[in-house]
Amino acid sequence: MAAPMALRSYCRAVGQLLCVRHIRLYNSFHLLKAKYTLELDKSTWKDRHQHRLFRTSVVSHSQIVQFKLSDIGEGITEVTVKEWYVKEGDVVSQFDSICEVQSDKASVTITSRYDGVIKRLHYNLDDIAYVGKPLVDIETDALKDVAPEEDVVETPAVSHEEQTHQEIKGHKTLATPAVRRLAMENNIKLSEVVGTGKDNRILKEDILNYLAKQTGAILPLSTKPKMIPSLPKTDPASDKLEEKTSKIPIPISIPASIPIGVSGKDKTEALSGFHKAMVKSMTLAMKIPHFGYCDEIDLTQLVKLREELKPVADARGVKLSFMPFFIKAASLGLLHYPILNASVDENCENITYKASHNIGVAMDTGQGLVVPNVKNVQVRSVFEIASELNRLQKLGSANQLGTNDLTGGTFTLSNIGTIGGTYTKPVILPPEVAIGALGKAQVLPRFNSVGEVVKAQIVNVSWSADHRIIDGATMARFSNLWKSYLENPASMLLDLK
Repeated sequence: MAAPMALRSYCRAVGQLLCVRHIRLYNSFHLLKAKYTLELDKSTWKDRHQHRLFRTSVVSHSQIVQFKLSDIGEGITEVTVKEWYVKEGDVVSQFDSICEVQSDKASVTITSRYDGVIKRLHYNLDDIAYVGKPLVDIETDALKDVAPEEDVVETPAVSHEEQTHQEIKGHKTLATPAVRRLAMENNIKLSEVVGTGKDNRILKEDILNYLAKQTGAILPLSTKPKMIPSLPKTDPASDKLEEKTSKIPIPISIPASIPIGVSGKDKTEALSGFHKAMVKSMTLAMKIPHFGYCDEIDLTQLVKLREELKPVADARGVKLSFMPFFIKAASLGLLHYPILNASVDENCENITYKASHNIGVAMDTGQGLVVPNVKNVQVRSVFEIASELNRLQKLGSANQLGTNDLTGGTFTLSNIGTIGGTYTKPVILPPEVAIGALGKAQVLPRFNSVGEVVKAQIVNVSWSADHRIIDGATMARFSNLWKSYLENPASMLLDLK
């Protein structure tokens, strides 16, 4: 009886110093404050006080943080969890990959902001995760690294509500401590980085993109290290534009999830991912009055030039196709006809002329049609465009294209001819105002300047333009200029900067 009485007296005496909330029963434990120590043995008072539990904030060294799904941008409010890179109990560090999510625009790898232990995964594979809701729970000791948008489950007495922004030349720079640490380690001033997050918050990707521009490196989307294999050797004949005769199309295998056969049953499933995005963009596109224009291009001279440049590109580890030439020629044409590199608002009351030529390239992937874009084509060389295309194609094949790769396009080219067909009717991707589609390459007879029949490498092109702001004459003149660059590739040198 004396021991519990002594304990209560002691607690009343030093309770304010210790901030005692409750003490958990252990075989032997200590209450510590500065140099004052009280050691107790529960066996002396367990008979009457087994129900009394005590714990001090001093012995709690860690906390569980609810790591919420941040705003990905582009108005995205929900994503599908496609892959978990961690499981409950795993130890993670800052910038380690947590999971991969799929929005209706892109695949995004979510990385950890904390050093700690995964305590709970809030979603299973293929579940819908919502922006602003908890994604995982992480037990961490790094109290100072708790960002203002994260919730702390334990230790409510500890408050970290202060904003993590910094006054720089009269404006506030928003960034989490982890992002600031990355910037500091790479000697990057946050005032020089353009934030793409909510309220212009600087994200990790912004730091990496800034670093890539400074060093000339192309950084991978995923934080997981990967060995990039060397480009496979291809048969030179397969790269030529000559028509392949007696070529039998290879049928696409039907997924096992799709029921077939007489005894099969109908299956209904919700649209998601890129299919959901296609519904939205094509619904908007059909409100646009399309003007179509078609022509053919003789690429005989370009074929010869490419054959000369291929060994040089191969030596640099870059596969050189015809698309970089098509893209660069389009950019040169846009300099003369900037209205084709513009956008209009929903009510078509204002037109914005885009300074950057972010030219999209339609790609057929396992998850559907995606249109990543090559940024700032107007300041890139043909070789730089080819290198960027190689990167986008690798990411597209692995379904790892990021939001930055898939957004911000100002003009689009579709190389549908790699599958087949000659002429098509491409559909404009709002808010863009023009798109071009290339047909398959063919070897056809044509007359030369002296009336002789010669073998020519022919490709057909089909253009669509927003007829509300672009007239037929403008589209035709642009097409003629683009065609002249490709039929006489040396003429591009006159306009290259």
